[in-house]
Amino acid sequence: MRILVLGGSVFLSREVAVQSLARGHTVTCACRGTGGELPAGAEHVVLDRLVDTDPSAGPWAELAERSWDAVVDVARTPSWVRTALFALAGNDAHWVFVSSVSAYADLSVPGGSTTDTPVLEPAEGDMDDRADATAYGRNKVACEEAVRSATGARGLIARAGLIVGPHDRSGRFTYWPARLARGGPVLVPEPPVDPVQVIDVRDLAGWLVDTCEGQVSGTFDACGPVLTRQQMIEEVAAGVGVRPELVWADPAELERLDVRPWAGPRSLPVWLPPGEHSGMAHRDTSAVTTAGLRTRPLSETARDVIAWVRQDPDAVVGGLTAEEEAEVLHELQRAGGR
Repeated sequence: MRILVLGGSVFLSREVAVQSLARGHTVTCACRGTGGELPAGAEHVVLDRLVDTDPSAGPWAELAERSWDAVVDVARTPSWVRTALFALAGNDAHWVFVSSVSAYADLSVPGGSTTDTPVLEPAEGDMDDRADATAYGRNKVACEEAVRSATGARGLIARAGLIVGPHDRSGRFTYWPARLARGGPVLVPEPPVDPVQVIDVRDLAGWLVDTCEGQVSGTFDACGPVLTRQQMIEEVAAGVGVRPELVWADPAELERLDVRPWAGPRSLPVWLPPGEHSGMAHRDTSAVTTAGLRTRPLSETARDVIAWVRQDPDAVVGGLTAEEEAEVLHELQRAGGR
């Protein structure tokens, strides 16, 4: 197959290119090429989607003259997706677009699926992700609509959950293998039964290549299996080879001590307090499993993540610093002794 990856130098798009090449496909990566090293064997067409906005000129014209069996796009900007669709409209390529579960308008109910969960209103134009908490999801919905309109039955929409694994630049899941490997008392948010749902980038990429080969169409929640937080910690601990000392903390106490959920500074990553986000870490994966998605044990992901962290001095590890966690643990101990 001749596969065009719009991207190819960073994380998921790069892994799609890597796995496509490993299966013997001809791969072209259209990107700036400044985000990271492209996989060996891939052709590079220099494309800057911020600058190359005319679908009839420059690299787009070059790409349009060629024949593609599949196109994979991970963009989050509606105008970028529309430009690509317009430029390559003369091709009958199978189109794979990676969206996000952030496209959903209501993530309060666990176990939701693509058929019973409403999506956000599509963005009008390109929304600034920093200006509105729903902007990222609305942009993705607008991208999805453009893909469906242009490709019809040739399109696959993969609404990914939290993508994790080696070379993850978000530092979210990476926090946990790095933290458990460091040893000492580990701060963990209660309750142990809260759901956690992540997908290894290599498993997602492999399935996306499968869908190119099989011309699979439709809309899927591309998420891993649902685990409890206790199971997640146990899997990560097994992967990094430790038996951790866990300190379970009441979310109300964590909030009082300015410990934040999900991601960013002073956070316990991947933690989502119950409420409006209860369904974000508990999507129904029966359809995507039937469509062939297979996932590795989380312990294997954790093992490979900690190996990457130890080898790469630039690996991003998010969440609480060691000093911040020690302060929070001290405050929790002090409050418990009153």
